[in-house]
Amino acid sequence: MTRLNLLLLGVVIACALGVVTSQHKARRAYIELQKAQTEARRLDVEWGQLQLEQSTWAMHSRIEKEAASRLGMRVPDAGHTQVVPLKRGGG
Repeated sequence: MTRLNLLLLGVVIACALGVVTSQHKARRAYIELQKAQTEARRLDVEWGQLQLEQSTWAMHSRIEKEAASRLGMRVPDAGHTQVVPLKRGGG
């Protein structure tokens, strides 16, 4: 009977260690998940800021101002503008 008790005690201890180990792994995985979610939120905010910055840089008035100041470009007057009609249909 003592051998059976010792065997059962060993099995119980092994099971207990298995539970502790799996709980520890689960807690570590949960911490990593929280870190990843925090990083994802930070990256989402940064992405939104970059989209806003891109739309600011691409504004027509800003591009026109830069073209005039840096490149010396200007909008042609109406006498130098020709409108080409767009063909629609078969050909």
